[in-house]
Amino acid sequence: MLYLIASYLGFPGVLNLFRYITFRSGGAVTTALLIGLIIGPRFIGWLRVRQGKGQPIRHDGPQSHLAKRGTPTMGGLMILTSLVLSVLLWMNLANPYVWACLFVTLGFGMIGFLDDYDKVRKQKTAGVSGRVRLLGEFAIAALASWIIVHTQDNFQLYVPFLSSLHPDLGYFYIVFAAFVIVAFGNAVNLTDGLDGLATMPVIIASVAFMTIVYLAGNAKFAVYLGIPHVPGAGDLAIFCGAMVGAGLAFLWFNAPPAAVFMGDTGSLALGGALGAIAVTAHHELVLGIIGGLFVVEAMSVIIQVFFYKRTGKRVFKMAPIHHHFEQLGWSEPTVVIRFWIIAFVLALAGLATLKLR
Repeated sequence: MLYLIASYLGFPGVLNLFRYITFRSGGAVTTALLIGLIIGPRFIGWLRVRQGKGQPIRHDGPQSHLAKRGTPTMGGLMILTSLVLSVLLWMNLANPYVWACLFVTLGFGMIGFLDDYDKVRKQKTAGVSGRVRLLGEFAIAALASWIIVHTQDNFQLYVPFLSSLHPDLGYFYIVFAAFVIVAFGNAVNLTDGLDGLATMPVIIASVAFMTIVYLAGNAKFAVYLGIPHVPGAGDLAIFCGAMVGAGLAFLWFNAPPAAVFMGDTGSLALGGALGAIAVTAHHELVLGIIGGLFVVEAMSVIIQVFFYKRTGKRVFKMAPIHHHFEQLGWSEPTVVIRFWIIAFVLALAGLATLKLR
């Protein structure tokens, strides 16, 4: 909104700063952070009153988690509030990528909210049917992917490390892009099982993609690095900045012992947003490296279910894999901090693909 106002006025004087993506990205981080910190206490108090018993805790999980009974969930609503307000304030709202990513973020957030609401209302860990959730997620992701692809008119899949390899997938690319968005949304959702475990890796991935979309949106940098140039993608650095600010504000209240849980409302929305941003920048495969921690968490569940159904035996003591390490005797803070370190290293590895081609 501020960009359009400054543009209408011709960017006079100090308003010339709004031309620069870097300035608006910094503004988005700060705005989202401040909004989250301001609304956080009252928002958490409101959730406590409305939810009563809070999020139901799995009885078959680590016994230390039973002490978290009564902690409210749906903290993702706080994240979405600060994120959306910051995006609307600082981004160029004439950019279609803004609306595609917002559509995924809010759409996935709504599905997550319905799931959280069902869990709290019934006081059961099973929420909305998995099939219903996936159907809704794929519908949202497919429409967003169609908007992104037709804005670019680019159906190519770019392979990291090989700048000359970018096969044209045709309209199958929309299916692939939708899969990436849905898969990453659910991968982040599965990771969100310990206080702060999903939040910091999302922040780290957002910072990495803030760099990637800025470079992809700049023709000179894109040509120099051999990455796909996507006009307008640079504006999504502001979106990433808003995710960083909103995530930091939430982490303030989610730090152990958590005063509020993100819930599916936040984890699905943030994961879907990262997927949509990666699709826009044509860095879907790089997302698998930068967000490798989320991929491992999701794969641990798939492997556990696959082998248990066929052999009756478990590969891990408990899935997702962060619970496996808890069962091995690692304390919750130990698991969280070590997983943060892994997320940081993987983000650096993903950024290295920009030059190693």
